[in-house]
Amino acid sequence: MPEHRDQPGLIYGLYARRLRKQLDPARLPHHIGMIVDGNRRWAKERALEGSGHGHRAGARKIPEFLVWCDELGIGMVTLYLLSTDNLTGRPPEELRELFDIIAGLAEDLGQQRNWKIKHVGSADGLDPDLLKRLIAVEQATAENTGLHVNLAIGYGGRAEIADAVRSIIREHETAGGTIDDLAERLSPELIGDHLYTGGLPDPDLVIRTSGEQRLSDFMLWQSAHSEFYFVEALYPDLREVDFLRAMRDFGRRERRFGG
Repeated sequence: MPEHRDQPGLIYGLYARRLRKQLDPARLPHHIGMIVDGNRRWAKERALEGSGHGHRAGARKIPEFLVWCDELGIGMVTLYLLSTDNLTGRPPEELRELFDIIAGLAEDLGQQRNWKIKHVGSADGLDPDLLKRLIAVEQATAENTGLHVNLAIGYGGRAEIADAVRSIIREHETAGGTIDDLAERLSPELIGDHLYTGGLPDPDLVIRTSGEQRLSDFMLWQSAHSEFYFVEALYPDLREVDFLRAMRDFGRRERRFGG
């Protein structure tokens, strides 16, 4: 009967509303880092031919996830979409498909609400057409004042730190400084300013889907004081209640910076 078919959805909705009521807006993260993981496994578990099915399913989930964040007043989200390790470890045909999926996703997000889209990562190894489309979306949304969405593409935390140090050295040399001067100037704040995310706040919370419990070279510097939350669901299967549980868990934690 219809009421029995509707029952799971009704129960889910009631549970989601209950979770929302348990959230304290003053104890929500301002910046969430999301490690998007499990797309390929999602496709494999469904016996779908080719990992592209999983990547497309993950891309379809991202706008939905960002709306959940936006509606709770989260100010910034950084999505880990493609690592520097992926660029050397994935087959060329998979990368070509991924480049197109990510470019389409960026363009879609640029049309959503009043979101500001920014690419964080290195251009090395990325498809020129992908870079061109990312730049166009960045420029088109640069003045937007809504949710700030960072797309970590061609991103690696160790490479980011190395690039930051190289940038500091180049600037110092250009200004005619000496090695001794640089040693005196070098500080965590200076390095932070030269990261791909320079000028942006560090993530308060890093979430990873698929049950894996590791950072995989994501925001190594920025996550020094972040909280972490691991979700068993593969990313395309992520539900709003999974997200709300993460928010509830974060709100209950007593953050100890450096202790």
